[in-house]
Amino acid sequence: MNGKPHILVVDDHRDIRELVSRYLVKNGFRATASEDARAARSALATSAIDLVVLDVMMPGEDGLSLCRYLRESTQIPVILLTAMAEETDRIVGLEIGADDYLTKPFNPRELLARIRSVLRRTEAMPPNREPGTGGTYRFAGWALDPARRELIRADGVAVSLSTGEFRLLVAFLDRPGMVLSRDQLLDITRGRDAVPFDRSIDNQVSRLRRKIEDEPKEPKLIKTIWGGGYAFSADVERQ
Repeated sequence: MNGKPHILVVDDHRDIRELVSRYLVKNGFRATASEDARAARSALATSAIDLVVLDVMMPGEDGLSLCRYLRESTQIPVILLTAMAEETDRIVGLEIGADDYLTKPFNPRELLARIRSVLRRTEAMPPNREPGTGGTYRFAGWALDPARRELIRADGVAVSLSTGEFRLLVAFLDRPGMVLSRDQLLDITRGRDAVPFDRSIDNQVSRLRRKIEDEPKEPKLIKTIWGGGYAFSADVERQ
C-alpha cells in the first residue's frame, strides 16, 4: 500500500466520527468522515478508500446494508462499530463479510490497533480473482465449475460443497503452490471474525480434504505447512 492509508469513517454521531478521524490523522492516516450511507457511497465513488470503519445503527440505510454492498462490489475491508447489546448485528455483520468489529464505547487506541491489523492482513493477501469468473478449474482428475459451484469427480459424479468449502477450494485453486496462512485464508474466504487464533479454517480444510483427497489423513492435494498454513500442491488448469 503506497502512501498513507485512506480510512472512511461512517457514523451518524458527529462527535464519534470527528474524534476518530482526527485520531487517525494524528497517527499517520488519511481520513474521510461520512454521516450516513449515502455520503459514504459518494466518498467511495470519488476516493480510493483502503478501509471502512462503519457504524451499524444509522438512520436510513444501515451499516449492515452498506457492508453487504461493499462485500458484493469491492474488496475494501470493513470494521463494524456495534452497540454492546447488539450481538445479532455483530454476527450478521461477520456472516456477510465484515473483517472485524468493535463494540461501543471503545478506546480509539484499540480501533487503531484493529485497523492496522486488518490492513496488514489485507496487504499480505496474494492477488485474488473473483469466484465465478473465467472457465472451469481442472486438477488431479477433478473439475470445478465456479459459475455453477459444481465439483465433478473423474468418474463424473458430482460432489456437493458448502459455501465455505467452495470459497476455500477456489482460494487454493487460484493460488496453486502458494503457502497461505490461516489469516490470509480467513480474509480471502471472507470468514474473518475478531477471535484470535480462529480454528475455523482448520475445520474447513479437514472437511474439504474428506471430499477431494484419496486419503484425507495423508493429504496429497492440500498440504499442511507447519508454522505457515496450507498450500495446494496439484497442478491447476483453467479452461
